[in-house]
Amino acid sequence: MSEIVSVPQHGPKHVAIIMDGNGRWAQARGRPRLFGHHAGAKRVKEIVRACPEFGVKYLTIFGFSTENWKRTQSEVAGLMSLFRRYIRKEARALKDEGVRVRFIGDRPRLDKKLRDLMDELEALTQENDGVHLTIALNYGGRDEVARATRRLAQDVADGNLKPEDVGEETLPKYLDTYVLPDPDLVVRTSGEARISNFLLWQSAYAEYEFIDTLWPDFSREEFGELVGAYSSRERRFGAVPA
Repeated sequence: MSEIVSVPQHGPKHVAIIMDGNGRWAQARGRPRLFGHHAGAKRVKEIVRACPEFGVKYLTIFGFSTENWKRTQSEVAGLMSLFRRYIRKEARALKDEGVRVRFIGDRPRLDKKLRDLMDELEALTQENDGVHLTIALNYGGRDEVARATRRLAQDVADGNLKPEDVGEETLPKYLDTYVLPDPDLVVRTSGEARISNFLLWQSAYAEYEFIDTLWPDFSREEFGELVGAYSSRERRFGAVPA
């Protein structure tokens, strides 16, 4: 039986996670790196299901970065196969559990079969309003800002936007995440203390947690502890305490 938990009153509504450590987790067990990626995919399911317990409405996860193409051909191919398998296997459960799925990132480089599955899953879950799960595939923060800037520049060139009207609030409307609130809390597993080009614009005022746990070992309980710890932080956004 699951432990009854109380939802933090001022907990994060949007948590973003850099899921790191799958390869090391597998290698520590004498298994190939893809074994760790499969274990990591199972962990995603558990954390998505835990979100309502802790009052988390939006969950964004870093699945594959624009830099991950530098990995071995066999690992990249295995990851792409894993993404296709995950979507096929989990689509109905995500629909039935009220999860709305979105994908962010530069899609054209992904193979057509995967892109079609992504489109189908987004359409299948578009009416859901339980947990909003966003999966970043072929995503990089700098790439996203560059793509957004090109679209903004085109609107200026076409006369749809005046240069003097471009301000800090303008660019977010062109980002992949334009329909999402900015993350309140960004978590990175595996002991690395860097953000790896993830949600650069959106996380300007996010709280960060860098934890030693490898992603396949990241539990519902540890997720709840991080959410609870966030609620005790004083969020001033550049102001001074009252």
